[in-house]
Amino acid sequence: MALKIVLLALTLFLVPILTYKPVVLIHGVMTGAASMEMIKFRIEEKHPGTIVYNVNRFESWSSLETMWHQVLEIGMDVANISASHPEGINLIGYSQGGLIARGIVETFPNVSVSTFISLSSPQAGQYGAGFLHLVFPGLVKDTVYELFYSRVGQHTSVGNYWNDPYHQTLYETYSVYLPYINNHITSAKSDDFKNNFLKLKRLVLIGGPDDNVITPWQSSQFGYYDANETVIEMKGQNIYQEDRIGLRALDLSGRLHLVTVPGVNHFSWHMNVSVVDDYLLPFLD
Repeated sequence: MALKIVLLALTLFLVPILTYKPVVLIHGVMTGAASMEMIKFRIEEKHPGTIVYNVNRFESWSSLETMWHQVLEIGMDVANISASHPEGINLIGYSQGGLIARGIVETFPNVSVSTFISLSSPQAGQYGAGFLHLVFPGLVKDTVYELFYSRVGQHTSVGNYWNDPYHQTLYETYSVYLPYINNHITSAKSDDFKNNFLKLKRLVLIGGPDDNVITPWQSSQFGYYDANETVIEMKGQNIYQEDRIGLRALDLSGRLHLVTVPGVNHFSWHMNVSVVDDYLLPFLD
């Protein structure tokens, strides 16, 4: 009996504990780290020993500060985390946090991200009253461009990725964030943005038709409206066809995963255990 106990103990000691690379979570607009705690606890429960960092910067109203400010500040934290884990990290961004996360991936060459999961994030932009009224209930979708496409409006995060299909000239003139990280407008950083993005081992874009906030919901997978407000899927977009940030290269090399999940409201993605179990955990490494 004593021998069996010793052998069992040795077996347990020799079997490695299955852990993921460290995971960094970035919350959405008008929320904070507390909103991502369920994901954190579930990862730790399913894979004990995995280190999970839950970003607590720019919470609540401060989440409306400009996107570049948030990218640079949170990016420094993520860079420090990455430096402590040379094996690489996994990065999960929810809603606006997914756009911040992508900005970090594209901007910080020293951040080694293995898997980046964008969870219901407006990667191609936002043009919907549902999202707008979360923050600015008194504004109207059809006329808010007059605010957002101004120097004053660009001092808000939402203005930085508001993409009005009917006012593209103003979008290109005033928007200081989304058209640049999408390489819709080229800059001195365009090649760096693409090269850094191509370092990803895996890109996972999660969204669904019942989101009811991200508009169009296909923006979570780089689909968007044309000038007639008809949705053009990602592969029909210039950002993919011209491979402006590396989406097509990631796709052709098997590193791009589009995950469409019906029946999930925008406010449930990060609170739904089944979403975590079925669509987040399987992609972590």
